[in-house]
Formats: sequence, structure tokens, C-alpha cells
Amino acid sequence: MRRRRRNPVLLAATLTLTGALVATGVPAASAAPTDRGAPADRAAPADRAGAFAETLPRWAPIAPRTLDLPAGFQPEGIAIGATPFGYFGSRATGAIYRANLLTGRGEVINPGPGTPSLGMKVDSRGRLFVAGGTGGDGRVVDTRTGRLLASYRFTDQASFVNDVVLTGGSAWFTDSTNPVLYRVPLGRGGQLPAADRVVRVPLSGDIVYGTGINANGIAPTPDGKGLLVVQSGTGLLFRVDPATGATRTVDLGGELLTNGDGLLLDGRTLYVVQNRLNTLAVLRLDRAGRSGRVVERVTDAGFDVPTTVAAYGNRLYLPNARFTTTPTPETPYSVVAVPRP
Repeated sequence: MRRRRRNPVLLAATLTLTGALVATGVPAASAAPTDRGAPADRAAPADRAGAFAETLPRWAPIAPRTLDLPAGFQPEGIAIGATPFGYFGSRATGAIYRANLLTGRGEVINPGPGTPSLGMKVDSRGRLFVAGGTGGDGRVVDTRTGRLLASYRFTDQASFVNDVVLTGGSAWFTDSTNPVLYRVPLGRGGQLPAADRVVRVPLSGDIVYGTGINANGIAPTPDGKGLLVVQSGTGLLFRVDPATGATRTVDLGGELLTNGDGLLLDGRTLYVVQNRLNTLAVLRLDRAGRSGRVVERVTDAGFDVPTTVAAYGNRLYLPNARFTTTPTPETPYSVVAVPRP
């Protein structure tokens, strides 16, 4: 009797989709969703995430370009790792919402402390680092269970802890009210430190704090030796020496990044969200992050004061904070995906 040979193309497609459904929780995974992103000190390779979407069969579900968030949520931050889950923070309650990027479905995994959850990043261990805004703190949340893993009180003074980046074995937080960066040093294997290990790094040099929002979004330089910080009020971009806190203005040929908010580095490309301008600026930097130029500005009809940006595959995702709309418990909020330039 002849053995029936399996079609290798169909088998590969079936295995690919099966793996995708397990990874995304569609239709019903037995384990809680996880995020195995890139190590804390470097970004995930662009083709690693893109390859996932590229290998899905044509009859697999198509990822929506707009994700609905809970009514009244008031989003601010976003984080995406190497798997298709987005994490969003509420500036109203600090709640954390996890959404499946392929289906649009999601749920609140952490109710928040009642103070904001602003900028956030996810690491390779499935931990979400969250900037706490007026709470003057930073928090770490387990993306699988929503459990609070650690909380770091940075200051008892008036503050606005706005954004965070993971680089060089540390979590770095900006403060839009006080000219200082807060460094949370991670131990061997990414171990979370005790609260008294937090280091304050005062900012000096070119950056001058004024009224309004000062240091906001933060990202590493392309060579990984420095940090980049945008000042919302002035529209200036600064390179920060992480060892000393000394800042130097990045030469952008006279271009300003007015209302600059969240930053995302991809190689030598830096994405800067200009929130109230409903614009995403695309910059090309030198390796040291000392100079660069704006090569494109992206707008979209779906933008409604986006605050920050994260990438998955060939898309960029931007949550609409809707600062110009009076928030109510019924106000709708959404996340818009645009093609990666």
C-alpha cells in the first residue's frame, strides 16, 4: 500500500498558523500570553518581528489598523516587545491594558495605583517598566499576570516622571519637572534592585528647564554610548552623557521638534512623536547621536494627539491621548497603526 505524502507547503503553513495562534491566544491558549522581547540593552531586530506577520498564511486573521481602548481610559504610554501584544497605560488611573495586535481584543491586567502610567518599556523577561508621572515613581509589572513586581519612589517633591528606556543594564526615567534622570540599575540576570539603589543623575549643560513640559521622551543613541532626550517646550533634542548627566544639543540643522513626546530608535532612525501637531517626525542620526536631520514627517487622518510610538513588524503604533478633548467616562480612545517609513 502506498503511503500518502504530506504536502510540505500546506504542512509548513499549518505549523506556522498553529504557532501563531498559540503565541497570540487565538482562539484559546491554555497559558497566559507572554512577551519575550529583546534584551533590555538593545532593541529587537526589525526583521524578527516582521517575519512573524510575513509567514502567516493569507487566510490567517488580518491585524486591524485601529485598536479600540476602553472608554474613558485616557492612554499615554505604549510598549511592544517581540510578540504581538501591546501594553498601554492610563494617565487617569495608572491601569495597564494589554491588547492583541492581531485581533484587537484586550483586557486590563493591572488596575493601577490611582496615579498615572505614562511612558513604558517591556523587556525580554516579560516585565513592563512604567513611568509614574505625578506619582514621582517608577513601577515594574509582570506582563503575564499583571502583578506588581517592584515600585521605586524617586522623589517626594512635585515631579512628572514622564518616560523610560532600557539600555546598558539600567532603566532610565525622565522627569519633566526636575532636571534629573533616575537610573534603576539592574543586577546580574536583570535582577530588580532594592529601592535604595536608585541613582539620581542631575542634568547639566545645554538643557535649561523652563515652565511647562521639559525632558520628555528618552531613547539610546545609535552607538549605545549615550542617551537622547527631547524637550517638549523648546523642541530641542539633547544627547546626554549617562555617566555625568552633561547634555549637548543635537545638531538638526535648525529643525525643531516642537511638542516632542515619545521617542523610538530603530538603527540610526529616530521616530519622534509631536503630539499636538499630530505628526511623527522621522530623523536620520549619526552613530553617536550628535547630529541628524529630519527626513520625513508622517501625518494620518486617524491621529488625535498621539503621545508616543512603538513598533511591531512593518507597522508603528501610536495611542491617541486626545488632549484637546474633555475626558469623560464615555470618551472613546484608540490606537492607530501606520506603515513604518
